[in-house]
Amino acid sequence: MHIKRTGIVLSPNKQRVVLRPFQPPGDDRVLRVIARVCTLSEHEVDTLLAKVLEEFHGRHQKPKAFFERRFRDLRHHLLTDTPLTENRRLLLGAYFTQEYALESAALFNPSLVWHPDQTNLPPGSRRFAMSLRAVGEGHISSIVFRSGTISRDVQITVDEPVRFVTTPRFVPDSSYENDLFRRKLIELGLGTPFTYEVLSELPTEFTLDQLETQLKSSLREHRSHHDELAPLVEQVVMLAKSNYEIQYTPDHDLSERLVFPFSPTESNGIEDARFVHFQHDDGSSRYYATYSAYDGRMVLPQLLETKDFLRFKMHTLNGPAVSNKGMALFPRKINGHYAMLGRQDGEHLHLMYSDMLYFWHTSELIIKPTNPWEYVQMGNCGSPIETDAGWLVLTHGVGAMRKYCIGAVLLDLEDPSKILARLHEPLITSNEVEREGYVPNVVYSCGAIVYENHLVIPYAMSDYATTFGTIELNKLMSLMS
Repeated sequence: MHIKRTGIVLSPNKQRVVLRPFQPPGDDRVLRVIARVCTLSEHEVDTLLAKVLEEFHGRHQKPKAFFERRFRDLRHHLLTDTPLTENRRLLLGAYFTQEYALESAALFNPSLVWHPDQTNLPPGSRRFAMSLRAVGEGHISSIVFRSGTISRDVQITVDEPVRFVTTPRFVPDSSYENDLFRRKLIELGLGTPFTYEVLSELPTEFTLDQLETQLKSSLREHRSHHDELAPLVEQVVMLAKSNYEIQYTPDHDLSERLVFPFSPTESNGIEDARFVHFQHDDGSSRYYATYSAYDGRMVLPQLLETKDFLRFKMHTLNGPAVSNKGMALFPRKINGHYAMLGRQDGEHLHLMYSDMLYFWHTSELIIKPTNPWEYVQMGNCGSPIETDAGWLVLTHGVGAMRKYCIGAVLLDLEDPSKILARLHEPLITSNEVEREGYVPNVVYSCGAIVYENHLVIPYAMSDYATTFGTIELNKLMSLMS
């Protein structure tokens, strides 16, 4: 249509690997591996470890520290408390470690927001942060990042990513609010006299360790009902582990950071993060991202929160309106309420309001497929963008041959349930180059930004790689009716 393609292509890079735990199936196999390593002489241990460190030199930062952590994870399997030499500990850790090429298969479904650091830039330029869905072995998705700049004349430059990818530090002392946790339990049907009893023994804010300790204690007190309560305890712990924090330090470049599946609900992937820079009523701001957690059976919408892209908090979203994929948060409250777009029925766009960020109870259908290229289903391509004319919502529509196109809708600023205008021809449809990929004939975005009166859209090409397109905002508005 009228989109200007930049020619920039971000392709998956199989050389970007990260250290991940490796766990053979079953405790018996773990014990046998440990036993075999323990038969080695100290000289053999030193030789083997030196070979591992040489072979993987330059591919990871601080591999020894990772090996040491892996040893600590499996130390409980050792049959005695006899101290081991440092090299034997590291070698044992190496046997339970693997490389994971997190973007070997695809790098797609991008989302753009303005970077929290806007220092040291040429006049008229702004720095952006971009999230992408990376897919590696086993088709497991994670969130990776890139940075770049947009100049005054809307020239886009993407920074070269660093060679390393580093796993974050899990924040084990992440605290839970007692009242909020109780509300989540009720929403999930886990509110019972037993769980209420557990919460009553915990402080106003508690940690995962405190929760697990109290659950075990209460389970012992109700040992006659152990078989009945044990599955409930497991579900409560799973909920807690789905609300967690990870942390990086400023010396980690943005492209080095990674949000990899951690909680049980994310075990098969974190998909399609839609980032938005949210302005709170008190003048403070936060970056939020709605994303889909997948455990191999069902998809659960979740919410990520960060103020600096260093510390990330993951939260479950709750309520009957939280279903299906493609939630997108508005960048500010509307008439005193949080607002979000969703696709509860898998086909139409819905509007939701809530007084609490993590609980969504009602939704209203506002946009139906209208044009032939939308007849199968519609969804959003990221959070609404506030303009003088209204809320600009990029949409995706699915038509014949399951072809995806990107469109646009304009919603009323005060009442987003009102459609002011929409495109009746696609804004972006795949060209001959873009249509070839893992899933053919698909263009898709998870969030654009406006700069110098231009809409800058990062978009995925057939679920494989990522590119950018731009269009003057005034021109786009003139094409809508």
